[in-house]
Amino acid sequence: MTKLSNDSDLACDVVIIGGGIIGLPLGLALDKAGVSVIVVDKQSPAESVQPAFDGRASAFAYTSVQLLKALDVWPHLVACAQPIQDILVSDGRAADRFRRGGSAPHILHFDPDDLAQAGDIEPLGYMIENRDYRVALQTVTGAAPNLKVLAPMTIAAIDYDGPRVRVLLSDKRHIDAHLCIAADGKNSSTRAAAGIKTLNWTYNQHGLVSTVEHDRPHHGIAQEYFLPSGPFAILPLMGNRSSLVWTERSDLAASYLALDQAAFAQQIRNRFGCYLGDVRPVGPRFSYPLGLRLAYDYIKPRLALVGDAAHAVHPIAGQGLNLGLKDVAALAEVLVDAKRLGLDMGAMNVLERYQRWRRFDNVTLAFATDGLNRLFANDHTPVRVVRDLGLGIVNRLKPLRRFFMEHAMGTLGDLPRLLKGQPL
Repeated sequence: MTKLSNDSDLACDVVIIGGGIIGLPLGLALDKAGVSVIVVDKQSPAESVQPAFDGRASAFAYTSVQLLKALDVWPHLVACAQPIQDILVSDGRAADRFRRGGSAPHILHFDPDDLAQAGDIEPLGYMIENRDYRVALQTVTGAAPNLKVLAPMTIAAIDYDGPRVRVLLSDKRHIDAHLCIAADGKNSSTRAAAGIKTLNWTYNQHGLVSTVEHDRPHHGIAQEYFLPSGPFAILPLMGNRSSLVWTERSDLAASYLALDQAAFAQQIRNRFGCYLGDVRPVGPRFSYPLGLRLAYDYIKPRLALVGDAAHAVHPIAGQGLNLGLKDVAALAEVLVDAKRLGLDMGAMNVLERYQRWRRFDNVTLAFATDGLNRLFANDHTPVRVVRDLGLGIVNRLKPLRRFFMEHAMGTLGDLPRLLKGQPL
């Protein structure tokens, strides 16, 4: 890491605003390719992994796991990562019949045998608790030679004029870099300060997140079924535990959070069924409003947006984190290629390659999840019959079903090297 003329100031190739679940992987990817990086985060590393268990977890697609392997993060996660071996998707009525032992012809079953027949033996993905993921990232970051983390630290101002970007920190120091990357979430202050506008709307829905213990094993099966209030996902964790992502009307969400433990457990059982035996909520409950937010631009001179700073989508398909990690892989490849060619990493002609690569995929998935949420939230009989028939048709056509499985695994399209598990 080089210094400016003022000993209190720092210089690097890239400064990343936000040291969370997207910012740190991007820093690690650039570090491994010899790019000097400073990550600035408002939260201290210790605060980001407290408490020891909070019940939140994320689904990592197959390609996201390949990225973590390429960054040497996966060895720190493999012991606590629950494989997703199977996925069942249906509306609430079909799911209820299926769980009670009846026939359910309109369940969409992502059968792992389809992948085995094609020579693929990897799980569809993994469920990992957020705290474990953050601890693994911090462990690898601590040994990264070209990566420096400033935390807790906030940004006072950013000046994009001139041949380099200059970031003023709250402690009066400056960081001088070729490029600033906003990885500071859906309410990104970096994006707002740069004047990048967004397309926004809300769904009048809240996501309720909790973890439950259950008597019977889940066998790595993830279920998502649709109720009039929104999707209800049951996602397997290590042991006899599952993570719940329960979408509810906003005017009812607060009342469910306020229930005592016994009443909340009964509400879960009403939706969960009895196929895993008795269920008991453990750990805290969380609630957050659901909406869609898309940045009109991912780039400006000496600025790029990644993750939720560029796009925040409905959690119906569980792809928000995976979209962000695709951004990480694409932007890291673009920047490393530019550096090797002696190009200015903050120049628009370099950054435009990243925007072209990622915007179409992100926008397509954002509107797909929006459409699915609206379709399955409609409980009118004709609509329900048509969508159930659609699920049944997809389930019966193996090539079509495999297409959706590959989409869920993230293996379709023009993949960056890191998503293939290859080094930059």
